[in-house]
Amino acid sequence: MTEADGTPADGSNRPIFTVGELSQALKRVVEGEFAWVSVRGEVSGFKRAASGHLYFSLKDSDAVLDAVCWRGVAGRLGIAPEDGLEVVATGKLSTYPGRSRYQIVVERLELSGAGALLALLEARKKALAEEGLFDDARKRALPYLPERVGVVTSPTGAVIRDILHRLGDRFPRRVLVWPVKVQGAGAAEEIAVAIEGFNRLDAGGPIPRPDVLIVARGGGSLEDLWAFNEEVVVRAAAASGIPLISAVGHETDVTLIDLAADRRAPTPTAAAEIAVPVRADLLERTQSLDHRLSASLRRQIAERRTRIDGLGRGLPAARDRLTTAGQRLDDWSERLARGARGRLAAERRAIDRLRPLRPRQLLTLKRQQLAHAAGRLAADRPTGRIAQARQASSTLAERLARAGRATVSERSARVETAARLLEGYSYRGVLARGYAVVRDQRDHPLTSAAAVKSGAALSLEFQDGRTAARAAGRPKPRKPKSGNDEGGQASLL
Repeated sequence: MTEADGTPADGSNRPIFTVGELSQALKRVVEGEFAWVSVRGEVSGFKRAASGHLYFSLKDSDAVLDAVCWRGVAGRLGIAPEDGLEVVATGKLSTYPGRSRYQIVVERLELSGAGALLALLEARKKALAEEGLFDDARKRALPYLPERVGVVTSPTGAVIRDILHRLGDRFPRRVLVWPVKVQGAGAAEEIAVAIEGFNRLDAGGPIPRPDVLIVARGGGSLEDLWAFNEEVVVRAAAASGIPLISAVGHETDVTLIDLAADRRAPTPTAAAEIAVPVRADLLERTQSLDHRLSASLRRQIAERRTRIDGLGRGLPAARDRLTTAGQRLDDWSERLARGARGRLAAERRAIDRLRPLRPRQLLTLKRQQLAHAAGRLAADRPTGRIAQARQASSTLAERLARAGRATVSERSARVETAARLLEGYSYRGVLARGYAVVRDQRDHPLTSAAAVKSGAALSLEFQDGRTAARAAGRPKPRKPKSGNDEGGQASLL
């Protein structure tokens, strides 16, 4: 019980705190006493908040300690927390007044001993193997002679120098280096980004896409090589569209990227040897194959020449075969010309026979011929052939009728043209211009005055008809008289 002024009811002088004051006092004490500690324990209840902060618990057989890692520190952790992982967390103790809990704010996280690392490695290896990332069926063949070699490694150190030196000795190629960290915080992400970056390059771009990749690092402890066991690196290697050679550590060091890569090299130098052949050996082999090919061709040519010569000896002389063929050709040419002339003469005779006939007469003749042929067919065969003949007769009759109509139309046009020409040349056109035709008693036209006898009966034809006339006597010529000349010349009419 307390009095109204806030002092204890029993009269003691103990201070009275609010909940917030007591929580802040505890927070100051805890953070002051345990400003920087390292705690070993097993990760439990791990989760990543949407804000990027990490929350989990560290536990052992006796107690449980809450842990939190802020987003800015989480990206720099050497390993990613997982449930069941034994770790050593380093940071400072603090309290969370909202729930009356104390917790460690993690600044650094390390695996607790090689045993834990190996256990984590085996568990991760089993999980990724179940997904098929290590299957031999998905591994791609390496190009025999790549144009460009991409290398993912540290830009400093002996690894890149060994690779470049070995490539230069065996078969100089263009090398593209993507520098990355090969151990420590963020190394796994940089390696994965480098593999994905090489795959995103365009083959025809300013930086051409490599034909083969080498991911390399020198030897080291399990902790040093741990970046190549991270899941992000393994998945990037498995998803690479470019054939990938892993060369991490020494021959006895095996990392998970070695299992996901298309080819594993025991050392970085061996990776360069796998990537390209020896140029001198390749030249020697090419020359050997060239010699073998030339020898094989010469041998085959000689064998076939011998075989052709042997077959040729069993054949008659080519000149004799050509002579016989030429004679046969001359004979056929003469027979063809003779046959063509005979056929042409026969066709001309047929045309000459048909030429005097008019279309109607020609049609009648063809109908008679068809009727005769139909009779013969009726005598030889029953209705089948008769029907065919009738159909052929009908078709021919129709063709003849069309030909007759065309001929009549053509002849009519020619007659009309001739009539127009005749009308243009007729003397009646002259009569229409005021002239007349003089005829004698026998109706013969008279073309000169000398042909007209005195007193002869004449016929005069004008444009609109004829009229009779008689020729008058021809006057004697006389000298002209002076003065009035009234006598004049006698008229013809």
